[in-house]
Amino acid sequence: MFLIRACLSILRIVSGIVFEFPLKRASKKSKAIPAVLFEIAMIAVCQWAFAQEGNISGSPMDLTGNEGIEAVTVTVRVANTSALAGTDTTDEREIDPLGIPFLGNCTFLASKPADDSMSALDVIGISDMSPSGSADTLTKQEAWLSYRPRQPKPGLSWETGARKSYLIPALEIPGFILGLNAFNRLAFHDEKENGKRVYSSNFSTFWNHLIHGPWRYDTDGFHMNQLGHPYQGSIYHGFSRSAGLDFWESLGYTFVSSFLWETAGETTNPSINDQVASGIAGSFFGESLFRMASLLLEDGGGKPGFWRELGAAVLSPPTGFNRLVFGDRFKSVFPSRNPAIFQWVQLGEGVIVNKRIGSNINNRSQTSLSYSMSYGLPGKPDYDYKRPFDYFQFDLGVVAFSRDDYVNFMTQGSLFAKKYELGNSYRGVWGLYGSFDYASPRTFHVSGTTASLGTTAQWWLAPAVALQGTILGGIGLGAGSEIPRTGDRDYHYGATGRGLLALRLIFGDLAMVDMMGRGHYISSLGGSKPRGSETISNLEAGLTFRIYGHHAVGVQYAALRRDSRYPSLFDTHQMLGTFSLLYTLLGDTRFGAVEWRNGYHL
Repeated sequence: MFLIRACLSILRIVSGIVFEFPLKRASKKSKAIPAVLFEIAMIAVCQWAFAQEGNISGSPMDLTGNEGIEAVTVTVRVANTSALAGTDTTDEREIDPLGIPFLGNCTFLASKPADDSMSALDVIGISDMSPSGSADTLTKQEAWLSYRPRQPKPGLSWETGARKSYLIPALEIPGFILGLNAFNRLAFHDEKENGKRVYSSNFSTFWNHLIHGPWRYDTDGFHMNQLGHPYQGSIYHGFSRSAGLDFWESLGYTFVSSFLWETAGETTNPSINDQVASGIAGSFFGESLFRMASLLLEDGGGKPGFWRELGAAVLSPPTGFNRLVFGDRFKSVFPSRNPAIFQWVQLGEGVIVNKRIGSNINNRSQTSLSYSMSYGLPGKPDYDYKRPFDYFQFDLGVVAFSRDDYVNFMTQGSLFAKKYELGNSYRGVWGLYGSFDYASPRTFHVSGTTASLGTTAQWWLAPAVALQGTILGGIGLGAGSEIPRTGDRDYHYGATGRGLLALRLIFGDLAMVDMMGRGHYISSLGGSKPRGSETISNLEAGLTFRIYGHHAVGVQYAALRRDSRYPSLFDTHQMLGTFSLLYTLLGDTRFGAVEWRNGYHL
């Protein structure tokens, strides 16, 4: 029952993100979006269902006697369009059944390796061939021998950058923005702000925004601004990344694309917070999703199967789109270079044990479902941190109260990093990190996009006892708290300081102790009105025991604290504490401990 509740909550929240992220105040038109998507899906299914396929079989006539030809490649092309329908190579008298995607008139071409003793247009006869299982007959065709058969172009090289494209994402992203604007015009044509339809933008509004602005903080809701816009930015980033561009090039595309939407996508004034959320946080979010999608494809060994392709497309839709549309050009999988990875899934049931927040959140039980991945843990001897996000931490959790659901999300990754070591027992990586946080409990909601200095390391305290940890401190733009509503916005923006300390004490394959403290100070500097400041902190402590294989159980205490100070309002001090019982599915029975010491084996 707990699992069903959690899964339903995740489905409801994720569907809200997918359907609502392009749209402001989408809940007013919530029925329109699923209906349109359903119609599109039905059209695609119908097209697939009515497609007719067939097989072609036959034999080359006098294959071995035709002037020494011992092998032939038969290529089937649609007669009127020259589109490729299928190909087969044989050195036998019989050609195996050759699949084609549809039935119709085709031309059969035969080719061989270059041979100076042969004419470029020697004719090889091909016997009559017909589609398998069909009464239609394809008439006898002439087949010409190509002296220099056309060779397919090589695909994308992630190591050299060969075949990457600056043009394709430069066309895809504006196309996505135009499509998004067009959809919003139809679905939300009555949406107005300051007497203007929000999505009826044109060249005049674009030019006015470009020259005059003014840039300001908008009044959209927390969910839309702090999660919907970063996800929209991750789409921009994914289009660039999957076309072969590196992280920094993709960050540039994402930032410019966010600027394009802010100035040309809407008639409202361009938004400072959206430019940061889509243009910067979107790249942090998108890079994590791109890496996870690539890892899923890479783990398939050779050619990824259908389910891995589908899973990668769910994680990073632009990656799936480019792999499907451009075929072999972008089929090359981004190389992870074999990082040390630890991931887990947790299902929990908890109760509130400490509450000083008034009546906003009740005391009934809560169900939680979370996923965590640590990618590129330090200590692996042959792994380097030369690329942004060669180390990153990704956490996603959903908490379902009886009448309220909320999402916790965090991603942080190395931007410029260097590994180091101290003795034989300590390995680490330090440098500049980029991070994006989002947490949406009603009273304690907080989000921030920050750049931080810090380190991630592992220390072997004993032969089977390891301590892993991350410490970060940095600045950026954040939003949070609960203040009097302005439009749909009931939270405060301002320059933000962020600190994080995360520790994991690992006892072989028996147990681990997790502790994490994270705090945001949202100042009045460069902030929205009313002027004030917020300090929102989160503390988690848990104990997990492995009971069998990859299965573990544990307990956790989580505390949230908020202290707000607004000269024009009263000060607020609030606290919420929750105790939970957890089931954990582990990705690694040694809880992610990395071994590099001589004479020791995990």
